[in-house]
Amino acid sequence: MTTYAIIGSGAIGSALAERFHAAGIEAVIANTRGPASLQSVTEKFGSTVKAVELDQALQSDVLILAVPYDAVPDVAKRKEAWDGRTVVDATNAIDFPAFKPRDLGGRLSSEIVADLFPGARLVKAFNTLPAAVLAANPQAEGGKRVLFLSGNNPDANQIVSHLAALLGFAPTDLGTLAASGPVQQFGRPLVALNLLKA
Repeated sequence: MTTYAIIGSGAIGSALAERFHAAGIEAVIANTRGPASLQSVTEKFGSTVKAVELDQALQSDVLILAVPYDAVPDVAKRKEAWDGRTVVDATNAIDFPAFKPRDLGGRLSSEIVADLFPGARLVKAFNTLPAAVLAANPQAEGGKRVLFLSGNNPDANQIVSHLAALLGFAPTDLGTLAASGPVQQFGRPLVALNLLKA
């Protein structure tokens, strides 16, 4: 059975916890402050989403990075190799307080994140929907909310597509990171686009 971990407990992490709970899919959630800091999440979703220590969560098969972009390196340093795990990059490289795309020297943020997780299969997903939309029931008005994803490993893309479908979304695979970069990265056309598929 595939195991899932949500890394981060901010707006996106909490929204994902809500979706896992609503779908009845077991997952763990962790942050750098420890399980005691996650009481508000476990009080609401603890029957399906359990708070654990970060190092325990990182043993899961599928890791969803729901931390701020600048916190990703700290998570990546916890292990030297990632042994074929599927790492889902839900982060956005945002320049605060301007709230504009960060200048990454022409590189995609997901490519940089992938380099930080040697041995992992990285998939970009859950980054285009605002937290409030992500947390809401993805089935509305007779359709399902579209969830975009991309990655360089077709098997990993399929794993994340399957998870998105289990959570109630309509997964849409955009192909490789290079192919999706012009539309899926922060500041691009698909970000904050809330589409329903009949």
